[in-house]
Amino acid sequence: MKFLESPMQTMGVGFALAVVLIMGYLGMTGMAVGDADWFGLLLRWAHFLAGITWIGLLYFFNLINAAFLKSLDGPTKNIVIPKLMPAALNWFRHGATVTVLAGIVLYLYLYQRGGTGAIALGFGGLLGIIMMVNVHAIIWPNQRKIIAAVTAAAQGTPAPAEMAQWGRTALLASRVNFMLSIPMLLFMGAGSHLK
Repeated sequence: MKFLESPMQTMGVGFALAVVLIMGYLGMTGMAVGDADWFGLLLRWAHFLAGITWIGLLYFFNLINAAFLKSLDGPTKNIVIPKLMPAALNWFRHGATVTVLAGIVLYLYLYQRGGTGAIALGFGGLLGIIMMVNVHAIIWPNQRKIIAAVTAAAQGTPAPAEMAQWGRTALLASRVNFMLSIPMLLFMGAGSHLK
């Protein structure tokens, strides 16, 4: 079980397990491979996986990380922020992009096939697009400046006076996304129930 030591190897084994289980499902149900809507299934799966990554990190940042970082002293922040935030924000912003792009393609695909719940999904999708814009236009640019300033401060460069405002701006945009995620998830789940 050495693969559990590496998150990337664990993810790879998870994908392999999914393939084995889907093959088992097909065998148990007698469903032919050609009878499944593989494009729609894989698109929805990508949307879910990316969305869980994105929203999971959004909740981590808002419910845990913001208070944790406030509790740290300056020298400790200079160690934690450059090590934690670049990787976390990388998964966060790319998760947002993949979620929204896969969601748009999935919405168009389902709508073209006569899928129901288009209005509810449209509401959820619009909220998701607003959230993704917040990630790329506000949260990430401000966090990138903070990471650079903290990295420079660790080398002796004084922190810029604007750094507190960058943090506040990123925090408020993240809190808006946290708030929007609640109705967004409701409408994403409601699509098949509100016909």
